[in-house]
Amino acid sequence: MRFLYPILLWLLALIPLFLWLRYFRKRTGVAPFSDSNMLIKLPKSWRIWLQPLFPLLFALGLACLIVALARPQKGVNNTKNHTEGIDIILLLDLSRSMNHKDFYYLNRPISRLDATKAVVSRFLEKRPNDRIGIVAFASLPYAIAPLTLDHQWLKKRVEVLHTGMLDGRHTAIGDGMASAINRLRESDAKSKIIILLTDGANNYGRLSPENAADAAAALGIKIYTIGAGDDRGGFFQQDLEVDEPTLRNVAKITSGSFYRARDLKSLKAVYAEIDQLEKSKIEVNQFTRYSEYSAGLIVAGLLLLLAEQLLSLSKVGRLI
Repeated sequence: MRFLYPILLWLLALIPLFLWLRYFRKRTGVAPFSDSNMLIKLPKSWRIWLQPLFPLLFALGLACLIVALARPQKGVNNTKNHTEGIDIILLLDLSRSMNHKDFYYLNRPISRLDATKAVVSRFLEKRPNDRIGIVAFASLPYAIAPLTLDHQWLKKRVEVLHTGMLDGRHTAIGDGMASAINRLRESDAKSKIIILLTDGANNYGRLSPENAADAAAALGIKIYTIGAGDDRGGFFQQDLEVDEPTLRNVAKITSGSFYRARDLKSLKAVYAEIDQLEKSKIEVNQFTRYSEYSAGLIVAGLLLLLAEQLLSLSKVGRLI
């Protein structure tokens, strides 16, 4: 609560003067009785008991009007957010090799895909102001979810991802990138990024990752590449080896970054770092809206003074 003109509240100090002038200053007149002491012995009627009500009504009425002049106001804080979000496509590998269990959670082996799903869900929670979509790929790309702000729905889509959704015999990274780029082609966001996670090398499809990266760079799309899985143990299967040179080159062409995630801890760190690098721009404007309370006080003050005036004109008032 505040007063727009608080200096006017000093007028409240004048109310005792107004009371004295109206009720308590000595008035000259002719007493009909030579000895007023005999009046004291008379019984007091209800009209006599109502006499203190007159100055009270007068004082309260003046107080209400003076407070109303000071313009009492109650403020309600309002916040207006202007968000400049980022459009993000999560490009996820669903080839068969993503079933390989070389990640550990609570000393229990989990697959690369399960680790990725857990980390991606957490990433979605941290980006409430960004439109995010999901594209998966194996032998062919597949759009899992369009760009949306409904991240709870996205999390549900992430939960049901599995390698059996697509033909997982091959890894078409270039075609997957092309599909993700198409989802961002019409975006009017100032910042557009693709986060590509794969555990293998491009061995299928019509488009090479480098050619797709050139197209992304031309459209102002930045690509972060993540090589997932630990292939340092001497695996002989070719599909378990991450093609680091290609992923590094893709990131370089699009002004992104390459990351290596060999375990769950490093995978979490990668997405956390990308989250810090790509921050949405949020402008917060705070303002206060004030509600006026003068009208009610003016009505109350006038009613009190009117009641005092009407009572003073009645039989009760003639006793004063």
